[in-house]
Amino acid sequence: MKIKIVAIGNKMPSWVEAAYINYAQRLPKDCALELLEIPMAKRSKSQQPDVWKEKEGQQILQSILPSDWVVALDVNGKSWSTQELSEQIERWQQMGNDIVLMVGGPDGLSEKCLQRANTKWSLSALTLPHPMVRIILAEAIYRAWSVTVNHPYHRE
Repeated sequence: MKIKIVAIGNKMPSWVEAAYINYAQRLPKDCALELLEIPMAKRSKSQQPDVWKEKEGQQILQSILPSDWVVALDVNGKSWSTQELSEQIERWQQMGNDIVLMVGGPDGLSEKCLQRANTKWSLSALTLPHPMVRIILAEAIYRAWSVTVNHPYHRE
């Protein structure tokens, strides 16, 4: 199984890349984590945020295969504990599909992205800085995976 984070935004600070890579490289090949960065749509004063969100959504959807299990990161999604995420990872591994985690830009995910999602996950009710989301995702996935294999990283 591969877990692919498809995130709007590129050219992250080096500390963001280093932190993301730190956790991604710890995962084994049978639970590989991959990051696909999609540049934000060009912003202009003559366009509305819905136009940008739609353009970004089209790019996200183009990167998803019909066989992928898709999770939209959305404030209205379900909040998962580490234990619940570890159970999700075990289910995903049993399904045999690759997993895509969609991370929208500053304006969120398009309606078409939300409709394509098989489930919605909320990391927090807080608004998180966009660069931090990929780090939080990588660490949360690594921690949840460690629970599934009884690795001592996570302590209860």
